[in-house]
Amino acid sequence: MRNSDTEAGNESRGAFEFSSPLSWRSLYKERLTTAERAIEAIKRGHRVFIGSGCSEPQHLAQALEEAIPLLADLEILHILSVGKTRYTEAGFDKCRLKSFFVASASREAVAQGRADYTPINLGDVPALFRSGAMPIDVALIQVSPPDEHGFCSYGIAVDIVKAAVESARLVIAQVNPQMPMTLGDSFIHIRDIHVLVEHEEPLLEVGLPLMNPIAQDIGRHVATLIEDGSTIRVGVGSISTAVLYALENKKDLGVHADMITDAYMHLVKKGVITNARKTLHPGKIVTSFCLGSRELYDFVDNNPMVAFHPIEYTNNYLVISENDQMVSINPGLEVDLTGQVCSDSMGYEIYSGVGGAIDFLRGARGSRGGKAIMVLPSTTLDGSTSRIVPVLTEGSGVVMTRGGVQYVVTEYGSAYLLGRSTRERALALIGIAHPDFREELMEAAETLNYLQADVSRGPSTRAVYPLDWEVSHSFDIQSKVFIRPVKPTDERAIKEFFYSLPKSESYIRFLSVMKVFPHYDVRSMVNIDYRREMSLIALVGEMSSQRVVAIARYVLDEATMTAEVDFAVHPEHSRQGLATVLVHHMAEGARKNGVKRLVAYISAGNERVFGVFQKTGFLVQSSFREGVYEIRVDLQERAQVCLLL
Repeated sequence: MRNSDTEAGNESRGAFEFSSPLSWRSLYKERLTTAERAIEAIKRGHRVFIGSGCSEPQHLAQALEEAIPLLADLEILHILSVGKTRYTEAGFDKCRLKSFFVASASREAVAQGRADYTPINLGDVPALFRSGAMPIDVALIQVSPPDEHGFCSYGIAVDIVKAAVESARLVIAQVNPQMPMTLGDSFIHIRDIHVLVEHEEPLLEVGLPLMNPIAQDIGRHVATLIEDGSTIRVGVGSISTAVLYALENKKDLGVHADMITDAYMHLVKKGVITNARKTLHPGKIVTSFCLGSRELYDFVDNNPMVAFHPIEYTNNYLVISENDQMVSINPGLEVDLTGQVCSDSMGYEIYSGVGGAIDFLRGARGSRGGKAIMVLPSTTLDGSTSRIVPVLTEGSGVVMTRGGVQYVVTEYGSAYLLGRSTRERALALIGIAHPDFREELMEAAETLNYLQADVSRGPSTRAVYPLDWEVSHSFDIQSKVFIRPVKPTDERAIKEFFYSLPKSESYIRFLSVMKVFPHYDVRSMVNIDYRREMSLIALVGEMSSQRVVAIARYVLDEATMTAEVDFAVHPEHSRQGLATVLVHHMAEGARKNGVKRLVAYISAGNERVFGVFQKTGFLVQSSFREGVYEIRVDLQERAQVCLLL
């Protein structure tokens, strides 16, 4: 305890005077009292801190509520409240809540001006207490019963509680046998608690939010970005929960987070979260507080796998970045076409808070192989308004700047923004917006001069990116490619691919579709509807520096359901079987889309290409006229023969 015997401290304690040091059991008995008696130490004008979230000492909070009419000018501090408190109701004018995060229990009071919201990175809060910038008179907390050495555990909420206790003039603790004994930097000795109140009651619980199909789709998109062995942290809400459930097929994930929920425990039970490959605290889930069920609290109780630390440690971006492949997933409320993200307000109305979003964004960005992912649905719940907007709604706060955002994910796909120009960002974000709003977003982007009117339109405006066409393929340990449909933002990468090809290289025709050599104009290859036209690219390298090494394309004649196919592979990758893999993948996808046959045209001297089509596993026929081979692949009949007519 800081200055526990100062004059100010004695004044705050009121009637509570303590004798010289005793054994902890004697101190415990000496400092034990009732909640009503303990609350008498709170005086007018005091700043009172109340323990966080599900760790809120309900018995003490209720006693405080009953005493408030006799007090005045109280300021109550906390991160967030999940319990039902009366001091945020209209009429309680003798106290005022100041919250570092807005949840359902305080949202109305903040919106109506009866309570205050303090925008701050969660990791910065303890410094307010310790520096004296926000001195605390009384801390009301909840702890586990002491162990044989006299240490109580802060249990399911260490977060800012530890800093508040170590900075407060008076500490009143509710000792609850139902509070888990959590491990890590999560203990306080009886000698550092001035007043003890024994009261057993169930801890507050928060159930998992409902995961609607949109949240599940977003989860599946995010899962494609997360590699085995990554260390993860997700925010709160249905989308964050869906992301965790979408990771069931991953291996050896680790956790470094400010908060854990039942969804993390689900992945532990599935054997997905093992923490085996963590580079910081290997083998351990590192967290600061829990929001969940009694089952989660039982899971963390005396569990060596889970280490609780203060928020200034878990949310220190330098600490976070020591985890290789650190992935931070944060929900957003709105994002503009340049990548600015609002995640704490709806216009002028505060909805949640800054929380740990920026702490973990910075940490993930500084991590080797780390990723910072922002998730949001493409529209509001009723579908009436796009959450991807030309400019943020008036009054909305920018939580993540356009320079900090890396990935944005909706149910329509993911957009990589880091290092992208405003034009490229606008195209990428429009591509994952709801199809009903893409046309007006295009028009707005033109008005704002993010896009030129003559290049923004294309058949892809309402197209839905087909995630099921994505596939990874390993030729050997060092040669891995990622194959996916093109996006409008791939224009430059495809141009670079064609420019890199030797001028002497022979290509499959392309001419029937492009009319000009493709690297002069690839617009029609990237602005496609994924139905009548499909372009697949093969990529190598990390997401931030991927390059195209092969491309395949088909254009469908809907009258005959015949698609003309073209492809090109960079010579450096031509003898790995990449063309075979690419064309086979395209053939299988085309068949599922109802295409009956493929046709390709090959000039004499390139007969080696025959093998690529033969290995698709379908019946292949060919004919030769005027120096050009026509190859026909029947997608309705599987065979391994090529008939030369």
